[in-house]
Amino acid sequence: MIGPQARAVDIAAAVRARRVSARDVAAAALARIAGRNAALNCFTHVRPDEALEEAARIDARVEAGEDVGPLAGVPFAVKNLLDVRGVTTLAGSKIFAERPPAARDATAVAALRRAGAVLVGTLSMDEFAFGFTTENPHYGPTRNPHDLARVPGGSSGGSAAAVAAGLVPLALGSDTNGSIRVPAAFCGIFGLKPTYGRVSRAGAALFAASLDHVGPFARSVADLAAAFDAIQGPDTRDPVASDAPVVPCAPHVGRDVEGLRLAVAGGHFARNAEPEALDAVRKVAKALRIRREVELPESHRARAAAMVITAVEGANLHFPDLKARAKDFDPLTRDRFLAGALLPASVYVQAQRFRAWYRARVAEIFREIDVLLTPTAPWPAPLIGAPRTRRVDDAEVIVRAHSGVFTQPLSFVGLPAMSVPLAAPGVLPLGIQLVAAPFGEPMLFRVAAHLERDGLVSAPLAGG
Repeated sequence: MIGPQARAVDIAAAVRARRVSARDVAAAALARIAGRNAALNCFTHVRPDEALEEAARIDARVEAGEDVGPLAGVPFAVKNLLDVRGVTTLAGSKIFAERPPAARDATAVAALRRAGAVLVGTLSMDEFAFGFTTENPHYGPTRNPHDLARVPGGSSGGSAAAVAAGLVPLALGSDTNGSIRVPAAFCGIFGLKPTYGRVSRAGAALFAASLDHVGPFARSVADLAAAFDAIQGPDTRDPVASDAPVVPCAPHVGRDVEGLRLAVAGGHFARNAEPEALDAVRKVAKALRIRREVELPESHRARAAAMVITAVEGANLHFPDLKARAKDFDPLTRDRFLAGALLPASVYVQAQRFRAWYRARVAEIFREIDVLLTPTAPWPAPLIGAPRTRRVDDAEVIVRAHSGVFTQPLSFVGLPAMSVPLAAPGVLPLGIQLVAAPFGEPMLFRVAAHLERDGLVSAPLAGG
């Protein structure tokens, strides 16, 4: 039997070769969920009957000699803002719980199923994806499998926790300001925020339309590439989906970093964090023999502008419910949306003007480099219910908001970014963020795979 530590690519190879049945793989995943989800609280809905039926159909197709796809029989789960046919899309809210079940799968969910993966359930999140901790007041906090007293990050905390604990080898999440990368860092796994528009958001409950991305989590670079390749590409259902040529990333996992122009981010990205987060970047940079440092100008303003755009677009999307059902929101989410609703239009316009300026400056820098290294988060996973503020660089910062200090300036202009987990047995995980120019995902996979082969990054199973 293939255990929880097995890679998705190895599971698929075993299923295709009939060394193991997809049904047995699904049953094992469902048993792990049944045994551990009560402690972790990462699933909002488990679909055992449907998953076993889907797996049995894959086995029948394998038996008939059909090509069942690159992810044949691989169990996966999705953040519960992605539609799953027959399941209510909660988006972490009390309000959406009253909606009827989804009539069809989100495009990214359907793509993984076409690749042969088996959907076992949906996963917890911060309400409407507006948060960095997955301490959901309606459905309870999700817990970090490395330490149950700590948050898994957010807003895709359920996705990261499920993968880190080995409940599933793959999961989908969404990232607006860091909601894939921060939980990947806190839970010690790999997470990819693709280029804006590279993965369809059709069938996803949007948060801030000009910032939202869908992407995968995994415990190995090969698995992350396989999942990304299955979901990337154009989609007429998503008006912002890019029609740029699709470049498979799995072949780049075997390539080295020779010839890539690598740099470390300075300025904003070399402060605003606890020492161990900055030391982690220096350690990886030294291993990669990186001697160049570059600064993305005005990144602190990019972060502020991202906050403005997020709050305004989110408030606009949820304004009818804010007026009619304010008491049914998470109070923190409600207050941030209300603040966004009260911002003058001129502030939003100015933030968008700055965004155009910042995008042009960042593009200039990426003409000179290929991949940029930064910390993913400013610290390891905080405790659940941690104090509201924390001191960093002799300043008092808000813990939840500051968790995205290094991810927000990059989401702001839609750059592809990956969080890779620093291998550090016995201590809480830390993430290193790899960043490239738009559609530069293949280069991110080259660097991540190189670090994984050298043993600098890895995602050991959390919690046994």
